[in-house]
Amino acid sequence: MNVPSTSRGLSIERKVIIALRFFAAGSYQMDVGENRHASVSQPSVSRIIEEVTNAFSNPAIFNKFVHFPRNFSELDDVRTRFFSKYGLQGVVGVIDCTHIAITPPKKNDELYPEHIYVNRKGYHSINTQLICDVNLRILNVSARWPGSTHDSHIWNESHVKTFMTSLHDRGFTSYFLLGDSGYALRPWLLTPFLNVEANTPEYRFNEVFCRARSTIERCNGVLKMRFRCLLKDRTLHYSPNKASKIVLACVVLHNLCIEENVPLINEEVEDDDFGIYQAVDNEEMSQSRQNPELVAGLRFRQNIVNRLFTN
Repeated sequence: MNVPSTSRGLSIERKVIIALRFFAAGSYQMDVGENRHASVSQPSVSRIIEEVTNAFSNPAIFNKFVHFPRNFSELDDVRTRFFSKYGLQGVVGVIDCTHIAITPPKKNDELYPEHIYVNRKGYHSINTQLICDVNLRILNVSARWPGSTHDSHIWNESHVKTFMTSLHDRGFTSYFLLGDSGYALRPWLLTPFLNVEANTPEYRFNEVFCRARSTIERCNGVLKMRFRCLLKDRTLHYSPNKASKIVLACVVLHNLCIEENVPLINEEVEDDDFGIYQAVDNEEMSQSRQNPELVAGLRFRQNIVNRLFTN
């Protein structure tokens, strides 16, 4: 960020405070600028938000605060914390997507055609993939996909998937993620059993699984409560590219709040779409279309059930 060249220029600290006001309230730029603690024009607010957002989304800063475990020591630390809380050994993250509402791009935009941003609920959004740890710290975020993109496609294009499959290919099979049934079951990404009977080992597995997986739902809620510009009813009035950078900036700030133990005030949001969609992956239900990775996933999950949930 630029240091003011004159005494009348805005300090970096003041610029950050103005941007934080926008991130936290999700108000229009005019309202932010007219706040008695800001007192700057709307064009100035616009430039400030862009400058601060670019700073936080810069890889040199972003990667310092948001990163998937980079070595076995970090993987083991995340895994131990999940096991201590939920008793499910091997979990190194929980994954899901959430929709961030944006204004419609121009219909004739060659780079960002309007129709691809309309999600399944009929509004324009960016479908944002989040992976968090047990403390709600976001380990990975992908905020560049149009609202019509399926969660599973975002995951298939994720470098975290490449990393996890590489781990398993090298024999390090004691690390995996948890996801809902919209994802394909794999040894490195476990999903719950479908249509299980009560009081069975599979049912007990699902109970623990769902408690652990709810971490990502809470993470989504906390992120949007802290930074209300991401709420559906606030809607980001920016191009998809700028909106994506705002999401990244908010994720950095969210992790800073987690790191500094900033207390949560109220994480309940009524009638907001967190993008959590309990889709059913038909691959597992169709035995005729099984593939080696699915078979390995079925076997891997059943081994966990046999080892931990069978009396």
